[in-house]
Amino acid sequence: MATHEPSRHLSKALSRALTTTKRSHYTVFRRNASKQAATAPATVEPASSLAATVPESIVKSFDPIARAAARKTKLPRSRYQFRSPKYDRGPLHPHRPPPPSDPSSRLFVPGPFTLPRVQQTYESTIASDILTLCYVHRPPGFQPPVKAPRLRPWDGSSPYHKNRPLRGPRGGDVLRLLRKPITFNNIPRVERITIHSYVKRAATDGSQWLHVAGMAVQAISNVRVETFKSKTSVSPWGIVPGRDTVAVKAELYNENMQHFLGKLVEIVLPKIKEWKGVQGTSGDSSGNITFGLQPEEVALFPEIEVNYDMYPAKMIPGCHITLHTSATTDKDARLLLSALGIPFQGKFVD
Repeated sequence: MATHEPSRHLSKALSRALTTTKRSHYTVFRRNASKQAATAPATVEPASSLAATVPESIVKSFDPIARAAARKTKLPRSRYQFRSPKYDRGPLHPHRPPPPSDPSSRLFVPGPFTLPRVQQTYESTIASDILTLCYVHRPPGFQPPVKAPRLRPWDGSSPYHKNRPLRGPRGGDVLRLLRKPITFNNIPRVERITIHSYVKRAATDGSQWLHVAGMAVQAISNVRVETFKSKTSVSPWGIVPGRDTVAVKAELYNENMQHFLGKLVEIVLPKIKEWKGVQGTSGDSSGNITFGLQPEEVALFPEIEVNYDMYPAKMIPGCHITLHTSATTDKDARLLLSALGIPFQGKFVD
């Protein structure tokens, strides 16, 4: 039975090769890259249509603005036109809106066309100076220490050893870096500013204290404030948690932050009498510096000075100002803020 199989396949192949097909009756026009055609096809134009001239009367009569104004109905929107989704339905949705920096986004705002003085000073001078001061030089031939394996290898002894973290030895000859070296990618910068004012008399003497505090903070920050209720009870002040609204807060970003920082450094802080600077112990060990201003110091802002009669003098609040920076240590944050014009005094705590 096996001996007849090759002969049968051979006969089928020969019969296929000898049969004629319909394709063989047609002429195959093929142009190879190595052979140039002797004659051009008849469909090619004898001259380029771009060289044609349009009469001057037709050019002057063409007015697309008047043509669009005379159109009674709008043209249909192109099916190929990109329309940004109105809502972001999550990372698993196939159609997501582009970022606000994309011109096709619904939230796109062109600009900025001019930069605040603080931002110009930072980008032109301060950033390069901080990079120069904090640069870590590695001489030629330097080899960083070899990193130990982080996960257990598979040794076959127990299935629980797979991808389990290693228990490293106590101590070691290589100390862990306190912070990553500063490069051009992670130069410290001010990310946002928080202005917080706690008005304790709003719980006992009426809500007008809170309204004046909100108006003052909103005037100096150019940001609409948020109000907060107390979370803890303070019996001497008559404050009950969750009942009384006793604080206002404003978060400043981008241009509002830059303008506020410029006013603070150039106008307000130089006017404070016998002010030595921000305490060196201020900071949360993560690059955020906080200091406070008294009510008479808040009144030095130009927005309040120009309308000083609008605010009751006794109701102008004090506030706490927190400068949130991208630095990971208080030392780098103080270096940045000192370059921006905020002085520090006393014992420094890193």
